[in-house]
Amino acid sequence: MQLCLADFPQLKLIAWNRHDDFVEEDEALALYERNWRYVDTETLNLQEQQLIDRLVQQYGNGVLNV
Repeated sequence: MQLCLADFPQLKLIAWNRHDDFVEEDEALALYERNWRYVDTETLNLQEQQLIDRLVQQYGNGVLNV
């Protein structure tokens, strides 16, 4: 399933160098993990936090590797 970068502000920020407006869910988790130091956890909205939690459970075996 693809995610629209515009729907998730922190994901959009860490995917600034991508040409597409969409990213696969497993790629999104990889982006979060590789670039977690740039994610402003204080400004994560509920929708994006729920997305991260779901991706961790679905693709990360319950572990966010940061």
